Amino acid sequence: MATKKSSFLVYLIAFLSVTALSTFGFDILTPPSSNNGGSWVLLHSSIGISAMHMQLLHTNKIIIFDRTDFGASNLSLPAGRCRSDPNDMALKVDCTAHSLIYDVVFDSIRPLLIQTDTWCSSGAVIADGTLVQTGGYNDGERVARIFTPCDDDQCDWKELPEYLSVRRWYASNQILPDGRIIVVGGRNAFSYEFFPKNFLNYTSPANYYLRFLRDTRDPREENNLYPFLHLLPDGNLFIFANKQSISFNYTQNRVVKEFPVIPGEDSRTYPSTGSSVMLPIRLTGGNQTENPEVEILVCGGAPNGSYTKAERGEYISASRTCGRIQVTDPNPKWDMEEMPMPRVMSDMVLLPTGDVLLINGASNGTAGWEDGRNPVLNPVLYRTYSSDPSQRFWVLNPSRTPRMYHSGAVLVADGRVIVGGSNPHRVYNFTADPYPTELGLEAFSPPYLEARDSYLRPSIISIETPQNVVPYRGSFGISLMLGLYLRSRGIEAVMMAASFNTHSFSMNQRAVVLKVTSVVQLSLVAYKIEVNGPQTTAIAPPGYYMVFVVHAGIPSQGVWVKVQ
Repeated sequence: MATKKSSFLVYLIAFLSVTALSTFGFDILTPPSSNNGGSWVLLHSSIGISAMHMQLLHTNKIIIFDRTDFGASNLSLPAGRCRSDPNDMALKVDCTAHSLIYDVVFDSIRPLLIQTDTWCSSGAVIADGTLVQTGGYNDGERVARIFTPCDDDQCDWKELPEYLSVRRWYASNQILPDGRIIVVGGRNAFSYEFFPKNFLNYTSPANYYLRFLRDTRDPREENNLYPFLHLLPDGNLFIFANKQSISFNYTQNRVVKEFPVIPGEDSRTYPSTGSSVMLPIRLTGGNQTENPEVEILVCGGAPNGSYTKAERGEYISASRTCGRIQVTDPNPKWDMEEMPMPRVMSDMVLLPTGDVLLINGASNGTAGWEDGRNPVLNPVLYRTYSSDPSQRFWVLNPSRTPRMYHSGAVLVADGRVIVGGSNPHRVYNFTADPYPTELGLEAFSPPYLEARDSYLRPSIISIETPQNVVPYRGSFGISLMLGLYLRSRGIEAVMMAASFNTHSFSMNQRAVVLKVTSVVQLSLVAYKIEVNGPQTTAIAPPGYYMVFVVHAGIPSQGVWVKVQ
């Protein structure tokens, strides 16, 4: 174990080395070189199931699950347990797991038992850290499922049969300011409903009709499934489907605003699957209000008719455009940008730096069984804060593994992105050409994790608030270590919500940049910053968040806090 004296010497040597480099003319502020494109590590060649759905929990464990209706997986349930389901379309008795929990810290897995079919379902984590998962297919289409984290490895799924009012297959979820979950859409489900139900008011409808979902449905291809949902700081819900988007007041069942149609001929939602993020909400400078400026980014997708053509074996080029819109502007408009390559079925992962990682997917075809071709192996970094749109995209180092339909990616607290899945077939097919079913799990380390930047990397010592609880409209301190503080590059505190990832959309993904009110140097390498918490539950719904300190574009590891 390193002593305090040896740790001090390490930081001192780093400080003197950087000072010497600067003295002799080396610019330590130069952005990383073009060969610094991140790195890949194979964690497991097989975890036994394909990662169709992924959710990081505040215990630093990831819930991963597939569907149940294709037959046996490659992961056995423990102690002779079996799932008996007379309605299952493949196996009435199945002794294999279709869900597991992956421990990020210990790199281990534990099988879980899901009873009914979770194919193409949705989910969200509520304020106490419980994962609520909704819908699916067949006997699972109206089921709500609950996974509550535990410390003794005894927790498993619990099911609430017939909880949902209609079939929710290809629906999307969003956590709301009051802690409820809104479940929107699904195949031929032009409505929304809430979890939990309002049991105190029996006159409340079971669900609410939303004409926008019917209006955005293409007759032959749909192209409005898994709609993109983002909770806006004014409490309304941004909904994007196909090419259209609205601000929606779900408490009054009323469209507040219709945004311009995104330019171009490309559809953006399933099966012409692009992706979307709400860019970080910055509570800094003059933006520290209850209704700060907000931008939405939508990238990728496929031209009209792509799905129909792919079903016939014609795989046309995917979209290579992104649209960015400031939804809080009085006269919002889409600013279009061009990616380095076309992408469909790509995931968009918000990073602590505020940048967006585009990862996975294909360059031809659409989502759907056997409907994609030409995997895009290179992730791309979208540099959110670059003032020059032509300099925003940075092509990173490729994976060796195609991640096609039914793949996913989630950010974890150490700053890596965990990547898994890819099964573009009706059943598991390990000999398919060209894209066999993929059961492996990888980790991608973005460029900010390079060891050469360690002297710029903060290390959080403590969050100075009782039990790591962050109050609304309050402030708190963060103590940290930092080898070299570059005042001109600034220091930020960022709260990030963990997302539910499936079908190229990360539901409930959210980044909030908090206002740093002071930076105090306590010793050569020790600092304390004071930070203002979020003002409202619409800016940051109650629940667990990872807090990162970012300095000179280099983030610390995240520390979990609970906002309430």
